[in-house]
Amino acid sequence: MRQISHFEQSCEHDRQCYGLLDEEWALRLRVIYHTFKLPFTITPKNIMFTCTLNILLLQVTGLAFASPAYLRKRDPSWKSLEPIPLFPRQEHTTVFLPPSTIAILGGVIPNASYAVPMITTPLMQFYSIPDNTWSTKAAMPQALNHPNVAVVNGKLYLLGGLAEDRPDQPALRAWTAVTDSWEYDPSTGSWSKLADMPSGEARGTAAVGVYASKIYLAGGMTHLDLRPNGRTLTSSVVSIYDTVSGAWLEVPPQAKHLPEVRDHAGAAVIGSKMYVLGGRYIGQGGLRGTVYVLDLCDLAAGWKTAAGMMPTPRGGLAAGVVGNKVYTFGGEGNNATESGVFGQVEVYDTVEDQWASAGTMALPRHGTFAVGVEGKVYIPGGGLRRAGGSPTDAFDVFTF
Repeated sequence: MRQISHFEQSCEHDRQCYGLLDEEWALRLRVIYHTFKLPFTITPKNIMFTCTLNILLLQVTGLAFASPAYLRKRDPSWKSLEPIPLFPRQEHTTVFLPPSTIAILGGVIPNASYAVPMITTPLMQFYSIPDNTWSTKAAMPQALNHPNVAVVNGKLYLLGGLAEDRPDQPALRAWTAVTDSWEYDPSTGSWSKLADMPSGEARGTAAVGVYASKIYLAGGMTHLDLRPNGRTLTSSVVSIYDTVSGAWLEVPPQAKHLPEVRDHAGAAVIGSKMYVLGGRYIGQGGLRGTVYVLDLCDLAAGWKTAAGMMPTPRGGLAAGVVGNKVYTFGGEGNNATESGVFGQVEVYDTVEDQWASAGTMALPRHGTFAVGVEGKVYIPGGGLRRAGGSPTDAFDVFTF
């Protein structure tokens, strides 16, 4: 493995883009973009010119003095979308494929066998946001649940996950991590093999982030016995895959491990920082509310623990980014409900390092993912009860 660079140009771009405007003006700009459905086009080459145009636009539209409360005053709401076809689904991964597609990959679906009621699937499906329709695409090369997936430059990268171990022996059945990695090109509809994950770093349900054409995996689960009170093995390791060179990179020792092992956490990359939110510390009883932060432009500085703690510690949550905020949904391990599932929606402001309540889910669930697209957060499928066995085909969107 070769030594990772510091991505100086990309980092300077982020510092310029996020440093020109204070938070109030940034929020006012989002009002304009939301109202007129305009793209945000700041680039390193025209950043000053673009910001000048933005300010003129604010003045011309008469919203130059609009209060940031414009966005906060509106109550968020839920809207049901076309359900997932073929099978209800949980423990899958969801990603956004620009310009207007949501992809769900893998997971577990109902099985006709009484002895093994749920089975891992290689199924991949695409959802068209404009058309509100689903289509089935080429299956993953391997059936995986909790797959680690990211989108870079229009391609999907599948970097390990959990596979069925001894599925023909229900009493010994388990999910075990694999190192297999693949790339999917939507233009050809085909999968290509990539370099396997480094030895000892296989896992599923990692926190996944993308920055400067590189994919970051933090923590995850390496093994889960499916028997009652079965063994769970959780990791703290951090891996980086370079989609340009096709190689796994060496990670500086300061960033090589999370401060504590974690799986089923929420993840987000905003600017040049990666956030790992909540998750589990070895099993469903070890719920955590921490927020770990890594500056992807300064890996040598290592992981930091934010002061703001998640109000409702949970694992198996979904996380979607809107602006500089991370919205977290649902999760597993709620002993106060018969289902064992959380319904809370809580939002983390990465600028203020503060949490706030944002209501409750229309359908509380866990074992799913969320993706933020144009100010909305989409959440397909998930589990309705603790420990699996109750997947849903429900698909809804959280709007503001």
